[in-house]
Amino acid sequence: MAVFDSPQEAFGILRPVCVQLTKTQTIENVEHLQTKLHTIGDSALQDLQEYVLFPLRFTLKTPGSKRESLVQCVVECITFVLSTTCIKKQDLLQELFSELCLCLSSPNSQQPAPVSEELKLAVVQGLHTLMHSAYGDIILSLYQPCTLPHLGFAISLLLTLAEQEKSKQIKTSALKCLQVLLLQCDCQDHPKLLDDTEREQLGDLFASFLPGISTALTRIITGDFKQGHVIIISALKVFYKIIGFVMADEQLEKIPKDKKKPSVECRVAELMVHREANWVKNTGSKLATLIEKIVEFVSVHPHWKARMELIELVQDLLLKCRQSLLNSVGHLLKALVGLVNDENADVQSRCNKVLKTFADQRIVVESRALADILSENLHSLATALPRLMSSQDDQGKYSTLLLLLGYLKLLGPKVNFVLNSVAHLHRLSKALIQVLELDVADVKIVEERRWGPDRLAESSSSLSEPPLYKSKSQRKYFRFFTDERIFLLLRQICQTLGFYGDLYLLVDHFTELYNESVIYRKQAAMILNELIVGAAGIEVEVLHEDKSMAGSEELRQVITSILEEYISQKNWYLVTSKEAEGTMKHSHLQAITSDVHTCHLAPLPSSSELSLTVCSMNSNIWQICIQLEGIGCFAHALGREFRLLLMSALYPVLEKAGDKTLLISQVATSTMIDICHACAYDSPRDLINNNADYLVNEISLNLHQMARSPHTPIVLEIMFQNSDASLLPLIEDVIQDVLFSLDQFHDERAASFLSVLHTVLAALARWFPEAKDDKQLQKQNFRKEKYDLHQGSSTLGNGFAFTTPAEEIEQFLLNYLKNKDVADGNVSDSDNEEEQPPPSEAEMNDVCPDVEALLPVQTQIAKDVMERCIHLLSDKDLKTRLKVLDVLELCVTVLQSHENQLLPMIHRVWLPLVHRLTNDDPLAVLRAFKVLCTLGNQCGDFLRNRFSKDILPKLSGSLVTQAPVSAKAGPVYSHTLAFKLQLAVLQGLGSLCKELDLGGGDLNKVADACLIYLSAKQPVKLQEAARSVFLHLMKVDPDTTWFILNELYCPLPYEPPHPSLYPVSLSGMAKPRTEYTDNVLLLLAELQG
Repeated sequence: MAVFDSPQEAFGILRPVCVQLTKTQTIENVEHLQTKLHTIGDSALQDLQEYVLFPLRFTLKTPGSKRESLVQCVVECITFVLSTTCIKKQDLLQELFSELCLCLSSPNSQQPAPVSEELKLAVVQGLHTLMHSAYGDIILSLYQPCTLPHLGFAISLLLTLAEQEKSKQIKTSALKCLQVLLLQCDCQDHPKLLDDTEREQLGDLFASFLPGISTALTRIITGDFKQGHVIIISALKVFYKIIGFVMADEQLEKIPKDKKKPSVECRVAELMVHREANWVKNTGSKLATLIEKIVEFVSVHPHWKARMELIELVQDLLLKCRQSLLNSVGHLLKALVGLVNDENADVQSRCNKVLKTFADQRIVVESRALADILSENLHSLATALPRLMSSQDDQGKYSTLLLLLGYLKLLGPKVNFVLNSVAHLHRLSKALIQVLELDVADVKIVEERRWGPDRLAESSSSLSEPPLYKSKSQRKYFRFFTDERIFLLLRQICQTLGFYGDLYLLVDHFTELYNESVIYRKQAAMILNELIVGAAGIEVEVLHEDKSMAGSEELRQVITSILEEYISQKNWYLVTSKEAEGTMKHSHLQAITSDVHTCHLAPLPSSSELSLTVCSMNSNIWQICIQLEGIGCFAHALGREFRLLLMSALYPVLEKAGDKTLLISQVATSTMIDICHACAYDSPRDLINNNADYLVNEISLNLHQMARSPHTPIVLEIMFQNSDASLLPLIEDVIQDVLFSLDQFHDERAASFLSVLHTVLAALARWFPEAKDDKQLQKQNFRKEKYDLHQGSSTLGNGFAFTTPAEEIEQFLLNYLKNKDVADGNVSDSDNEEEQPPPSEAEMNDVCPDVEALLPVQTQIAKDVMERCIHLLSDKDLKTRLKVLDVLELCVTVLQSHENQLLPMIHRVWLPLVHRLTNDDPLAVLRAFKVLCTLGNQCGDFLRNRFSKDILPKLSGSLVTQAPVSAKAGPVYSHTLAFKLQLAVLQGLGSLCKELDLGGGDLNKVADACLIYLSAKQPVKLQEAARSVFLHLMKVDPDTTWFILNELYCPLPYEPPHPSLYPVSLSGMAKPRTEYTDNVLLLLAELQG
């Protein structure tokens, strides 16, 4: 479409259309004009602006009723003209402004005329375009005292549309138009910059409308959530921009006390406002009520953009109007601090930036009034906090704590003014103590026990993980809330207090609460831990750059005092289980004269008070765990300087790492890892080895005072579990002290000392793995040769060729005869001398009659421990006997390469061991048989005759007696102790026969006892174990085994290879299939394969 840029051409195009519209005001003519306008260039239309607007304005001014569609079409056309041109005459601007407003006026009412939504939207958009089209200072002609009524009517009209209309588009457009009308537009080129005089005049003018505008906007903002966040955001923006303009401190400081008399008529002059001190005070107090409503409503608005706009409101008003709106400062700060940890990351980030801005400009710190307001708000909140925590739901508690955290962050160093007040500090601390009360009713905490080795060594790989205070803290359950976010907020509150507050004051106060009552102790410990983390500046968000962290020396002194409280006798050794309760009672009775006492719910425990409930034991467990977590936090706070405190902290932590309560053990393990992180140790093993000297010294001292230190064996146990052979020279004397203490206290503390000795022997077996000696290897080679010979001969019956060379057979027979002569003593000295090789130099040294060889340290320890085992093997307590058997097995393993020490000890231990195997509780029999298998593996030749004489008859008899019971039993039988004992004996008997190299008669006893278990009626696991016995017997004597199996069931007839030979006749031939057939066939296949 062609565009006409010259005024002459444009006039020629527009003149007929304008004349026609002037004569006949119809929609068609207006639309025709608008169509022509699209063909006119902007410059040409600017020259013809008034000419084009005349017929449109004439249409609006024509008396009589007009169709709404016509008025709408005219307004839209005017809007188009104004969007492409500028208004340069004041009269035209004022007349168009009035004419557009009259389109929605009602002669008989102050409300807008009941017209269509389309017309309302068109008028609002027309006014919006008109304000933007005003050129230069022309716009200010609308803001004169004489135009006050017209301006007031337009503002009232727009506010009514924004509040009462249902259309969101109309509401949003009306609010945006109102923002432009109040000269607060967001456009960069509109309005022009105003000087101070113009600002003052406009401020006085807008002050007349401030009550109505603020009240109407408050109703809109606090309306239904369903109206949408866009409307609320627009209303908020108008609200704080108009208030920030009228109530700006910078303007109000320049307002003269005396009011100038305006040159307008009297009625208009009455509408004018003079912003003197009393007016500012009264208006500020009224606005405070509105601001409070807005803050309470928008701060919990579900849409994050509405909350974001609230932050802008707070920032704008606090930066511009903090003196004039002094009554509102508390509400504004409450809104800001409530959003500092908003769930939305953008809101949180923006809020933190605003707080940072306030901190950098020292708005709160340098303003005593603002600091007083914050302090008062903080005190009020702390007073109401316990009530709120018990009455609100989790979301309400979360919002309340966000508010508390925000106050602390905003106050920054000024928080000390609050803390220095006894009343403030008391309220705040009691609120935190009450909120952090733990729920200790869960019985699982007491029930979960630690079994087996400690997991500390296994946890060393976790050193690359984050430290405990970040993610590894044990999950806690609280009485007044369940949301984990609330606990995280409480931790941040305590950390912020520790960072900004007086550390000595806070630590002294909460230490007093810690000692005041056992009810407060866990909460006070949690708070103390977080105070130290905050004081060290660990992950604390710093808003005030001038606040420095606590010095390392100051921090170390504070931590030392807290640590002394934590690990004191009354706070560290608490009853956590029934077993511990018995230990505590015993320790109390033994050490009562030495002021050693346990910490219970009363200072002086009586016999009734020593019996604790599950809740009390849970409470004690959590207290110990929190104190352990605190030690980990202290380590991170000090870093490498915590090494100076390891002498007092490491030993108690090791005690708890070996605690039987699973939760305590886990937390102590995490604490060890935290200490490794902080003190730059590679692993817990490295930590223990580097500090072993004073650990060993402490252990040695405590072993002589077992009544005062009953947990000492645990530390030694943990050290051995998590160290290496370099520890042995330091610990050798301590082990002797353990053995001496065991001799003294074997009735009371045998279990503890045996656990330590078990750990010691297990460590020695791990540190000094011994290879089998030459004699054992020679014995294995001999068995292999004999087995190969038997294997070759056993294939004759199946028609296989005899493949063993004649020379090997001859050599075997010669060796057999020679060994038989040696055994019978039929050998001369000369032959012995000829055949015996000259002894080596080492052997000469070993057999020197005058000098006894010095035993290695581990061998001497194992020998000394085994000596004690011999005496304790007949102890009346079953648990003690079981532990002794475990230790005995490890002693044999350590001494396996020192037969001169091992065999005499086995000789001495044999009779007590036989009693355990033949006349004891099934659990002891089971464990004793395991020890017997280990003995057979290490010194089979020495035990062969003893086993055949003392044990095998009763063992085989027991198997035969129990076989009918297991054959008839149901599936539940596999869970009984009798079944487990049968299974263990069958699984170990085969290897035992092989290691002892039993002869034919003994093998027949074993085979006869185990044949019954090849029956298909036996449980499957027992059948498998019985087959394993015969598989081992095949390696000892395959011929006999083959014969025994074929006697039971023979699958094939054996024909003689020559007629002169008698036929082979076996009992198992021609037998039908029986319950033994399947297992016999499997074994024969294995034997002949």
